[in-house]
Amino acid sequence: MVDENDRRLGEYELLEKIASGGMAEVFRARRTRSSGFEKILVIKRILNHLAEDSEFIQLFIDEARIAVHLRDANIVQIFDLGEREGQYFMAMEYVEGLDLSRLLTRSSPQRRFPIKLALLICAEVLKGLQFAHNCCNEKGEPMNIVHCDISPQNILISYAGEVKLTDFGISRAAFQLEDQHQVIRGKYAYMAPEQVMGGVLDQRTDLFALSIVLFEMLTGYRLFKTKDRNKTLLKVRKAEVPSPRSYRPEISEELERLLYKGLARFPKDRFQNAEEMLIALGDVISKEGLQSTNQNLSEFIKEVGIGGASPNVTLIAQKKTLPPSSVVILSAEAIHPPRNQNAPRAALSDLIQVWEELVIKSGGEVWERYDGSLLAVWVAKTGLGNAVRRAANVSKRMYHAARECGYQPGIGISPGVARISSETKRPAEGWELEGPFYLARWMMNFSVHRGRILITQVFARQLSQNVQLIGRMALQTNHNINIYEI
Repeated sequence: MVDENDRRLGEYELLEKIASGGMAEVFRARRTRSSGFEKILVIKRILNHLAEDSEFIQLFIDEARIAVHLRDANIVQIFDLGEREGQYFMAMEYVEGLDLSRLLTRSSPQRRFPIKLALLICAEVLKGLQFAHNCCNEKGEPMNIVHCDISPQNILISYAGEVKLTDFGISRAAFQLEDQHQVIRGKYAYMAPEQVMGGVLDQRTDLFALSIVLFEMLTGYRLFKTKDRNKTLLKVRKAEVPSPRSYRPEISEELERLLYKGLARFPKDRFQNAEEMLIALGDVISKEGLQSTNQNLSEFIKEVGIGGASPNVTLIAQKKTLPPSSVVILSAEAIHPPRNQNAPRAALSDLIQVWEELVIKSGGEVWERYDGSLLAVWVAKTGLGNAVRRAANVSKRMYHAARECGYQPGIGISPGVARISSETKRPAEGWELEGPFYLARWMMNFSVHRGRILITQVFARQLSQNVQLIGRMALQTNHNINIYEI
């Protein structure tokens, strides 16, 4: 939920926070016209501590300037750029669905991601990139846009099976100052060799990154990612690609050759533009009978237990008939320090890897993982008290690990009840914003400002250690809850 005093942003009503990272927070919002017409969209707002950071504000404005030209079905649309009391925000298209990263986590060695759907997603992203790379300004001059951050997290898939590329926040264009092109930004494991070495970037850089995504969709194997940032960078520089067919024999030799070309170390050896790669991909799809549709993708999303926004009778029945399990939910994120403080001593992805290992070693499971946050779950198989103690110990270690790496942690923990399917290993659709899952996320966001780990009263009662009541918070209308901190 959104605080009552912070629900309005110009003509937009903020309904709920759906994401928060080190630079900005994202809300589902509503715009209502005098005629009564309503539109649901997304508001992306700069975090308060960055409101006076001129460099970041310029990047934020550049993102809007670039995206406003990108009117394409495969690119998330930007409707508005605004400023309120020194705080910049963007109004964006709301895609009711999930990102590719989350969809891939539902695939396993026993249920690999379908090849034909991987090729469909790649083709749809290529269409968006083709439009962006060829985009011109009002004068007809090429904008020379390079996305620079193609990754599963930035590929959105609607419940209807639409595929859209988002987040041009670190993209580069001709109108930007040259010094803005000298800074290396993005996710190391999805960079091209020239990107990590500070070389010249062009559309072939994006095609390399998309080829990494395609490789990982097809094989289920992280191509360059390691636990050590320097080792990851070294693997990217070398661009040594193992045979995709060694991971998945049903991948054809022609598809393997396409991947090798997309992942060539030197740009001159790759596909030279998105259209060329799209044509080559289309040939593989046609020759091998791998055609699929957006409807096929939509059906797959439902099959893996994520589903659409409108629950059907089966899902409603599932919620009622699955046996309840006691769970402890931990939601955590790490925020970059303000610019006037020391730079982080480790990559954000490395910190999240450490967090994940701590959770797994304690008997927990990571249900969501992003570059700046994760959501962990302990199913209380031997009593709630044991799960609470495990989560408490892990949260402290996560907190100290973030501090040691130079990040500001936000951690919220909430016990509760969930009906977990034995097939999907998750509750029925919509679980992400229900009950203890929602409450843990809400406390996580508040925890960033408090600088302490926040817990509920039920959690506090299970702990033998000292905890401190910080107040009674209004979570929803006529719904208050006691919040404690460790």
